[in-house]
Formats: sequence, C-alpha cells, structure tokens
Amino acid sequence: MPDITTVTATPGPGLLTPDNCAVLFVDHQPQMFFGTGSGDRTAIVNSTLGLAKAAKAFGVPVVLSTVAAESFSGPIMPQLADVFPGQKIIDRTTMNAWEDEAFVEAVKATGRKKLVIAGLWTEVCVVLPVLSAIAQGYEVYVVADASGGVTPQAHEHAVQRMVQGGAAPVTWVQVLLELQRDWARAETYEAVTNVVKEHGGAYGLGLVYAQTMIGAHAAG
Repeated sequence: MPDITTVTATPGPGLLTPDNCAVLFVDHQPQMFFGTGSGDRTAIVNSTLGLAKAAKAFGVPVVLSTVAAESFSGPIMPQLADVFPGQKIIDRTTMNAWEDEAFVEAVKATGRKKLVIAGLWTEVCVVLPVLSAIAQGYEVYVVADASGGVTPQAHEHAVQRMVQGGAAPVTWVQVLLELQRDWARAETYEAVTNVVKEHGGAYGLGLVYAQTMIGAHAAG
C-alpha cells in the first residue's frame, strides 16, 4: 500500500506531455509502403496523419526522415509533408536512422528525452533506431498503428523485440489523448476534436453526431 499522506492528484512522470516528448517519422515513403503487408496500408496512412496532426496541435517538435529518397524509396508521403510545411526532411543512406549524424543531431536539438516513433518497416527502420536510442538513455514509445512491416509476423515480432528492449507500444489516438488528458484544456480542445473527426473513424463520427445533436437540441 502507498503512503496515503503522499498521494496527490497529479500525473505520473511516465506520461507523455507536450513539453517532454518529440515525434519521429521514419521512412513513410512509397517504396516502403509497396512492401508493407502487416496491415491495411490506408489505415497506416490515416494513423500516421493522425499522429502528425496530434503533434502539430500541441506544438510537439517533430523530426521527418527518409531513406534513399531520390534513388530508391521515393519522397516522404506528401500528406505528411503538408502537415509541416517548410520543415527539413532528413534523407539518409542508413537503414538505422540512429547511425545518421544529421538525424541524431535533429533529435538532440529537440531537447526531449521521450521519443515517439513511427515508421516503415517496423522490423528494420523502426526497431533499429528504437533500440539504439534506448541504449543511449532515451525513453521510447512506438506508435504501432502508424508503423508497418513486410508481414504481420515481422511487425509483431519487431514490436515484441522493442518492448523487451524497454520501449512502450502505443497507438496514435492514445498519444493524442495522453497529450490532451483533460477536456477542460480549452486551448487545444478544438484542435484535438478536429483531428479525431478527421482520422478517428467511428470515434470521430461519434463526436460529429454528439456535437450535431447537442447543437440541434440547444437550438430547439
């Protein structure tokens, strides 16, 4: 039992906040999507955009990275680049982004110790930097539904390997709502609900329904 004299209504240090994390997008590119077979690729695109807009809504620093964009994999998916207009995209030759100096310097420049990572493929370009970052003292959260592997087994086994290495598996909606945490935070309420309505599937439709019906009831 805890010492109840020290128990307070405060969030634990393990939670993500807009001030303690950065979001890293690794290799969301056409060639990588072509080889993704672990889940529905349209759903991965949707989750990736939901995560990106969540980061933007809270002003969380973001690192965008590609691998061999001009010679093999193609450009970062345009919808993702459009969320962060003008942001530099770090192109690499290394499959492990953590072996690219420019990528690591960009991460260091955020000043954050909690890293939220999503990418393609889970078993290569996600697992390698995740384990490397953990080895250097970072806390890492892997956004499983904004990532994909060549097969379901490859994705699942990579997630298991990262969890065993100390990473925490999350979903993009989990990240969004963990950053908000309190619906009384009016400054981000509208942005959060807009992201949910755009990318939250049935949850988003529920918000549309609730807002519409409440508005209609108030007007009546």
